[in-house]
Amino acid sequence: MAHQTPPDRHLIRYSGHAAFSPDVIARASGTSVFTESGRELLDFTSGQMSAILGHSHPEIVATVREQIARLDHLHSAMLSRPVVDLAARLAASVPDPLDKALLLTTGAESNEAAVRLAKLVTGRHEIVSFARSWHGMTQAAANATYSAGRKGYGPAAPGNFALPVPDRFRPAVVDASGELDWRRQLDLGFDLIDAQSVGSLAACLVEPILSSGGVVEPPPGYLPALADKCRERGMLLILDEAQTGLCRTGDWYAFQHEGVVPDILTLSKTLGAGLPLAAVLTSAEIERRAHERGFLFFTTHVSDPLPAAVGNTVLDVLERDRLDERARRLGKLLRGHLEELATRHEVVGDVRGRGLLLGMELVGDDLLGPGGADRLGAEVTRRCYELGLHMNIVQLPGMGGTFRIAPPLTASEDELSRGAAILDEALTGAARTL
Repeated sequence: MAHQTPPDRHLIRYSGHAAFSPDVIARASGTSVFTESGRELLDFTSGQMSAILGHSHPEIVATVREQIARLDHLHSAMLSRPVVDLAARLAASVPDPLDKALLLTTGAESNEAAVRLAKLVTGRHEIVSFARSWHGMTQAAANATYSAGRKGYGPAAPGNFALPVPDRFRPAVVDASGELDWRRQLDLGFDLIDAQSVGSLAACLVEPILSSGGVVEPPPGYLPALADKCRERGMLLILDEAQTGLCRTGDWYAFQHEGVVPDILTLSKTLGAGLPLAAVLTSAEIERRAHERGFLFFTTHVSDPLPAAVGNTVLDVLERDRLDERARRLGKLLRGHLEELATRHEVVGDVRGRGLLLGMELVGDDLLGPGGADRLGAEVTRRCYELGLHMNIVQLPGMGGTFRIAPPLTASEDELSRGAAILDEALTGAARTL
């Protein structure tokens, strides 16, 4: 038999110590991806947490075909109708005063632009973000990312501070009943930030639900209290809704759940439903002040018409099919399946999340010895893949592993039930092996 070159032979490995999936993917449709060998995998990560309408949605396909034949790319100073319309529709989808939009390509780009806006408008440079954050791999976004990728690249920019994560399953600060005392933790966190600050606090950049940080939803009241901390210090609040925005959590935007309106909102992933599209939304006042000071964020693909046309189609489908309501209903169904698994598998320590962004945390060091939960998570992930389910596990040092479960909002009830059944089988088999 002729020697076959491994598919990753000429690729730079870009995911830390993680390996590429063993199969080459040939096509994708709806909730499934298909390998060159013909295997079907249910996709419970929506690609890279992006394909909220499923893969190759017919209306997205039609938009791309039509738009690319008419107008795909322009000089960045030129405006097109898809860009003008998308900016207006995004502004209409969020509360006042967020009525100015910047259309970009990736989540890292949108966070980079948001941080530059905040620094320029406030005249300050210090940025606060969660200690298990992920905001991207470009300069300012990477400096505000603490969950991975900090070691070995030289000094980070000065003035970046980490805020403790309000994790109710693994509380760092507890009250008399042993529950998370998030108010005291938040106060202590800002006491430390204030002690380290040189008086130049510009912004706080956080996800309303931490995704790469282990699908951690802050307790009720936390986000408004965080907004108060920012206002007290003259900081801007930037909310990164790359993964939570646009119906994923059962609301159009996760921040609406707590009634908090950020100074700057960043979107990506779900906005393009799998295609590269991102946005920054802010107030006319912040935009005016930034423009007067010469705000510059000029990229090759800023305000490109092709992805903007896709974004308009995404909004069409979300509105018409009421996918916020569907995410709430299907999220309740899927969460029920996961909670039922937790009653039968003692290695399932917690089920959490909102809508169709759910987390299932594995424990097991007591049962399997040091590092047992890490080994279990890797083995369950492998078995799921073999059985036809693609899962993503967040493995943070000393925390075991949390499955980050985010199927498309268009998934069927049968597909969600089938995925839960595969996960059940994988848990059973992995526990026996280890």
